[in-house]
Amino acid sequence: MITLDRLVNVLASSGARLVCCPRSRDVLLRSLIVHDPTDTRVATGDVFLAVGLDTPDVAVRLAARARAAVALVRAPAPLEPTVQASAEEAGVAVVLAEPEVSWSHLTGLAYGLVLEGRETEAGRGPTDLFALADTLAATVGGPVVIEDQLSRVLAYSSLDDAVDAVRSKTILGRRLPETIRGVFAERGVFRHLASSDLPLFVAPSPQHGLDGRMVVAVRAGRELLGSLWVESDGPFDERRCRILEDGARTAALHLLRSRASADLERQVESDLVTRLLEGTGDGQAMISQLGLTNAALRVVALQAHVDEEQHAGVLLVFEHVTTGFGWSRWGRSALFANTVYTVLPMRDETPDGARSWVESVRAAMPSHISLHAGIGGPADAMALPASRREADEGLALHVAHPGSPPIAYDESWDRILLRRLRAIAADGRVPERGPVVELRRHDEQHGTRYIDTLRAWLAAHGDIGVTAAQLDVHPNTVRYRLRKMNTATHLAIDRPEQRIAMFIALAATDDEHA
Repeated sequence: MITLDRLVNVLASSGARLVCCPRSRDVLLRSLIVHDPTDTRVATGDVFLAVGLDTPDVAVRLAARARAAVALVRAPAPLEPTVQASAEEAGVAVVLAEPEVSWSHLTGLAYGLVLEGRETEAGRGPTDLFALADTLAATVGGPVVIEDQLSRVLAYSSLDDAVDAVRSKTILGRRLPETIRGVFAERGVFRHLASSDLPLFVAPSPQHGLDGRMVVAVRAGRELLGSLWVESDGPFDERRCRILEDGARTAALHLLRSRASADLERQVESDLVTRLLEGTGDGQAMISQLGLTNAALRVVALQAHVDEEQHAGVLLVFEHVTTGFGWSRWGRSALFANTVYTVLPMRDETPDGARSWVESVRAAMPSHISLHAGIGGPADAMALPASRREADEGLALHVAHPGSPPIAYDESWDRILLRRLRAIAADGRVPERGPVVELRRHDEQHGTRYIDTLRAWLAAHGDIGVTAAQLDVHPNTVRYRLRKMNTATHLAIDRPEQRIAMFIALAATDDEHA
């Protein structure tokens, strides 16, 4: 935690000065709020940034309403006597900054000091959420846990006495147990967090080892970043609810600043990977910048889905595959819309390594997330756009057949080719007449099995015996059907190109053999 004295001394180097101090300069500053004329709610915090307010009297009045210890105002000194008197009566210290100093500079300093200047007695780092959890636990009188939007633990208070079994399991497992997540889902807790900023009391469930809890959403605008939980015997009163809401806003600021810092590194990597997959720029140079070798690369396309949580799954996958220093990660990744693309260096030409990597990603995801993957063929820097297209097609095939292993193009190119043909057929770009169309129509009208016979005969390369065995009929039945089929339409089975065309037409229009 930092003191008012520390804040004033740092801001003094940027042309700000303390002009009114009705309280000790040793007062601790734990939270920060920014004036927002569009938000009608009364937010509270220790430091009030009067952004957009050029009149100190209004700033002091709003800071007093927010119960702030200090107001930072961009206005020329000195204070008017009436404003000085109001500030002293409200117990609000006033720091005036020169009008020439930008708010972006002032807010950057204030945020850095107040939100990232904490340090607990346990020696936790200044950018930790743990310090916020400790402060909230001491203020509201209950153990605190801060979680992300998928119920993974981000921080928890250390100043706890007795805690329930669910809290212990959550902290030890680093995420909310699935059984308790199911209980909360049935009670509508997650629906409430998705739509409301108001604190909610969650009643105890002794059979699950669950004591009562207060929970509030941690949100940035409309985006749900996570949730803040406090063990409690009953619903909070208005004062503690307000403290909980303020804590959630502070937690959101922490998460956003942490995300911004990590996103700078992710953005550089993502831009390079994007250009590689689009085939723009110097591929060899970008491969070198990413710390990859140019031999035996593969593109892996990943999609993840979570019920009722749009985009949460794919964002979680992207965060996982881009976490850690470059040299400690196998691949390099980019996020396009709802798909994560990762360029993986391969140890050999087989897709086994890529499949193992996909399985490691799956194992790191919560069990309620479904993961689909497609693996492009081996490629050098110049061929990565083709490997990306192959990965896309493998991904589409895996989505259609989720029970199968991740689809690798070089192992399943035939299935992918047939999928392309079916896509063409679905667009109506196949002949409306011809042997296959006419035989299919004949089957529908007369109950014959000409299409089955033609498919089996083509697959057997014209061998009557094999065809009969496949259809479980006598060879003479096959010969009879072929004669009748040739009467219904001109097959020209003696011409190789006709046989190839019929095989393709069957593959393109026959869904049951997908």
